[in-house]
Amino acid sequence: MSEAEAHTFLKERVDRVLDGFVSAEAQALADIDASLAPVAERLHATTAHGKRLRAAFCYWGWRGAGQPDSEALVRAAAAIELVHAAAVVHDDLIDHSRTRHGLPTGHIALRGVLTGHPRPKAGARALAMLVGDLLVSMAGDLFTTSGLPGAFLSRARPLWAVLARELVAGECLEVLRTGCPPDPDASVKVIRYKTAKYTVEHPLQIGGLLAGAPPRLIRAYSDYGLPLGEAFQLRDDLLGLFGDPERTGKEPADDLAGNRPTALMAHALTSATEAERGELRHLLGRTELGQRQVERVREIAHRTGAVARVEDMITARLREAHDALTDADVTTEARTALADLATLSATRIH
Repeated sequence: MSEAEAHTFLKERVDRVLDGFVSAEAQALADIDASLAPVAERLHATTAHGKRLRAAFCYWGWRGAGQPDSEALVRAAAAIELVHAAAVVHDDLIDHSRTRHGLPTGHIALRGVLTGHPRPKAGARALAMLVGDLLVSMAGDLFTTSGLPGAFLSRARPLWAVLARELVAGECLEVLRTGCPPDPDASVKVIRYKTAKYTVEHPLQIGGLLAGAPPRLIRAYSDYGLPLGEAFQLRDDLLGLFGDPERTGKEPADDLAGNRPTALMAHALTSATEAERGELRHLLGRTELGQRQVERVREIAHRTGAVARVEDMITARLREAHDALTDADVTTEARTALADLATLSATRIH
C-alpha cells in the first residue's frame, strides 16, 4: 500500500468513527425536542469534511512509539477532529465568514431556521456558538470513551487541557492583534497558538503520551510538529488570498474583509510604499470587496516580496521538520508516514 493509499484508508476509518458518534449525538439532541433537528444537523455538516490530518498525526505519534494499530486509538485520534470542528465553528463566527468548503457556514445556514424570529442574525450566531460548544464537549466524551485503558488516557489528559487552552489563546491573540500595526513576529505567534500547536504538535504528542513514549520522543515530536504546524498555516494564508475558491471552498476576500493579522499581510504592509500602504489600509476590513480590489491586493503582496518571504518561511520550517524527523527515534513506518504528511501539509494546493 502506498503512503497516499495508507492515508486515505486511515481517513476512512476516522470518518466512520465520526459519522457513527456524531449521528448518535445528533439524534440524542433532536430527541429532546423536534425543533432542535436543524441544530443537530449542523453537527453532521460541521464534521463531514476534512483531511483528518490531526487524527493522522495522533495516530502516527502512537505508532512512532512502537505501538500496534488500534481501533481504540483511532477513536481517540478522531476526538481531536471534533476539537477542530468546534474551532472552525467559532472561527467562522469571529471572522463573520459566510462560506466554508463551498457551503454556507453554520451561522449563515441557521438563519433559515429563525423565520419570524425578532433577531434572526443574532439568533443564528447564538445557535452556531452553542453548536461549537457542544462539539468541544463531544470531543472530550469520545476521547475518554475511546476504549483505551484509563492509565493510557491519564498520561495524555494534561496535554489535552493544554491543547484547549492554547487554541483559545491563539484565537484571542488574533482578535487582539486585528487592526494593530503590522508585526510579522507577532503574526507568527498568533498562528503558532491558533493553529500550529493543535494541528500537528499536540496531536503527535498526545498519540505519543497515550503510547507511553519517553520524554525524548515527546520533545522530538515538538521539534518536528511546531515548525510544520506553522508551515501549514502559512500555506493556508497564501491559499486564502491566492487559492482557487473551487478547491479551497473559501472566498479570497475573506481574510481581507476580516483584516486578519496574517504574516502575509504583515510583510506586505511593512514593505509597501506609502501609497500602497494607504491602499491596503483602505481595503482591509471592508466587507464587500470586488475582484479588481482583490487583484490589487495580490499585486501589492507580490511586488513587496511578501509572497516570496512567506514561501521562504514555509520552506525553512518544512526543512526544520524533516531534520527533526531524521533525528527522532521513531519506527521506520512512522518516519515514512510523517515525512509524507509533512510534505502534504506544507505544499498542499487546497
